[in-house]
Amino acid sequence: MITLYLNDKKIETSAHPGTTVLDFIRKHQQLTGTKIGCREGDCGACTVLVGALKKSELLYQSMTSCLMPLANAHGKHIVTVEGVNGKHLTPVQEALVSHGGTQCGFCTIGFVMSLTGFALTGKGREKAIASIDGNICRCTGYKSIERAAMEIADKIAQKPSAGSLEWLVENEFIPKYFLDIKSKLTQLEKAHKSEQETASFVGGGTDLYVQRQEEMTHEAFVPVFDDPALKGIEEKEGKCFLGASVTVSEIAESDVMQSIFPDLKVHLKLVSSTPIRNMATLAGNFVNASPIGDMTVFFLALDSSIILNDSGLRRTIKLKDFYQGYKQLDKKEGEFVERVFFDIPKGWYRFNFEKVCKRTHLDIASVNTACLLEFDDQNTITSAHLSAGGIAPVPKCLERTAAYFKGKKVAELAIGKVDELLQSEVSPISDVRGSKEYKRLLLRQLVFAHLLKLEPDLDTMQ
Repeated sequence: MITLYLNDKKIETSAHPGTTVLDFIRKHQQLTGTKIGCREGDCGACTVLVGALKKSELLYQSMTSCLMPLANAHGKHIVTVEGVNGKHLTPVQEALVSHGGTQCGFCTIGFVMSLTGFALTGKGREKAIASIDGNICRCTGYKSIERAAMEIADKIAQKPSAGSLEWLVENEFIPKYFLDIKSKLTQLEKAHKSEQETASFVGGGTDLYVQRQEEMTHEAFVPVFDDPALKGIEEKEGKCFLGASVTVSEIAESDVMQSIFPDLKVHLKLVSSTPIRNMATLAGNFVNASPIGDMTVFFLALDSSIILNDSGLRRTIKLKDFYQGYKQLDKKEGEFVERVFFDIPKGWYRFNFEKVCKRTHLDIASVNTACLLEFDDQNTITSAHLSAGGIAPVPKCLERTAAYFKGKKVAELAIGKVDELLQSEVSPISDVRGSKEYKRLLLRQLVFAHLLKLEPDLDTMQ
């Protein structure tokens, strides 16, 4: 039995846990305000808010309901547009109307929910614009929507840190029933535990439900998105450990990860969109085995290892050895990824992540790459790790190129030699994301970008 709060209503359902939240709210609950668009998490028309208790605090995030398994809604507050509507338009809806932010209206619901989520969690114009990076509009050209977002940001600038929920209710951003949700969810968590002994392990579903949505509505699986044993990010004995079900958003907000990678948020903004980052888990990205998985490429450059668990029997392997061929993994039946860890770089080091795709957000990379360089006190490279995606059947460590970096200063690198080594290590194919020649050129330019961020005067015309 799955138990949740849908808007202001408690729901207990025996619907299949693999049913998408989108289908559940539209077909089972007849709440049709949430729209069916792409069913791939790209358009944002199906955006809902998901409230969950984390460390005794109720936190809301925007998520795409088309990719969210109903099992992941257990014990949570799911908010659709019907759940924010009142007798009058909310300030979010008013702003969109007054600035001409809606034309055909199909996408508008998603924008309303994302901006309401921003009102619940953030402040500032930049964050308001970022909150709608997962919503696509084909009509307005966005500027009217951006102006509406900035007006909303200005309106909530006075929202207090303490008692913000009460302030939002008083100013009619959200209905009054929101004030009781925290205590109701606390009771749900105490009263209900979801236990299901089944086959597959499913995290956020953001890859799986794009590929196998129909099958997942019938197959048995174990939901691990909220498993506390697979959560958490910690530093221990010179290593950083991350739980398999940690989301990309949780990585971006982690104090531990930010202390290691000062530009972390800049890098992770290149990964999909806000709603997808709120759902996508680290292990899910690894196990999907995409040749262009952003988080896989990111962690390959850290020379990461993963811990695999099979009923308590654990083994540790390097992430780079996890990939045996296209969509082939060194993972036995019954095993699941439990944790990921890497050695925290010491002394002076630099990390960089680059990605090129057809649009900034919500797109798969044509080529992506990450680089970690460590230096001694003479600015000589003592350790180098370079990874790339989109250039082989698997995400790959470019070990020969990285080996050439060692023992040299960045300014001493012969760029022609770097390119020669790069090209010898990759075997891209032509597909919808570009020709093989284009991908080779992209990789060269992105690796140059890594180096230029360290040595702006580097001669790339050698």
